[in-house]
Amino acid sequence: MSPARNRENIEAQAASERFETEEVSHANSDRGDKIRRRAYEIYLERGENPGCELDDWLQAEREVDATH
Repeated sequence: MSPARNRENIEAQAASERFETEEVSHANSDRGDKIRRRAYEIYLERGENPGCELDDWLQAEREVDATH
């Protein structure tokens, strides 16, 4: 394989990997946004009482993940 062709293959592979990384990053960001919104809703449903942030977050994670 010529050096130019090898470089094209490497560049194509790198571009593909960047695209896949961006997709995963976007999916994680979307999941995080959903969890954040749901945790806040749970907080409001509990009467806005502080002190249960972790419980709210974990419940929100379970609910968001159950819908996928």
